[in-house]
Amino acid sequence: MEVPTEAHGHNHWNPYVDTGGTSLAIAGEDFVLVASDTRQSDGYNINTRYDSKAFELSNKTVLALSMCSADGKRLYEVLEQRAQLYFHKHDKPIGTEALAQLLSNTLYSRRMFPYYVFPILAGITADGKGVAYSYDALGNMQDVTHIAYGSASALVQPFLDNQVGFANQRNADPNRRLTRDQAMRVAIDAFTGSTERDIYTGDWLELFIIDANGVHKEVRELKHD
Repeated sequence: MEVPTEAHGHNHWNPYVDTGGTSLAIAGEDFVLVASDTRQSDGYNINTRYDSKAFELSNKTVLALSMCSADGKRLYEVLEQRAQLYFHKHDKPIGTEALAQLLSNTLYSRRMFPYYVFPILAGITADGKGVAYSYDALGNMQDVTHIAYGSASALVQPFLDNQVGFANQRNADPNRRLTRDQAMRVAIDAFTGSTERDIYTGDWLELFIIDANGVHKEVRELKHD
């Protein structure tokens, strides 16, 4: 009788990996702010300190991603190609609302093997309003004034609820929108605080302000440890 000397292990292939990082969006009256850090990690290893998670899809729309970097970049490539096809066919850039629906349809079309991403699409509408849309991996879409996704979202989202949505504030107008300077300060404070508690968020902060004049990008330094 053969006596096994070692138990047979089962190797399960997993196509997904969470590479960490955090993204957020804050919508104002005539602008929208998108912010994301640049650290890409795998467990306790830092793969790179500068891996962008936010990308311009047009001069009025920015896509921010979190979770799996590879799936996020592939999703961005698909949307960028379709936006270019729209431009060549109609001789005008695709609008933010149309891109929002296109993103939802694209995610839903992959529901049997989803992209491992939780996207945020932010931009300016045809009438000049700032909007932000949050998604799950299957394409369910919600119009929001503020949202945070990623490894530090449990820290950032309550902060945004209080500072942008004015939750748990006495005598606050819940319909009031932040100014650009206020939104910028809130975003920077959110990431500065989250890097103290989340090892997967850090290195550099990319800030995008989208308004009627286009997309304005700024980069700031975060903690590197």
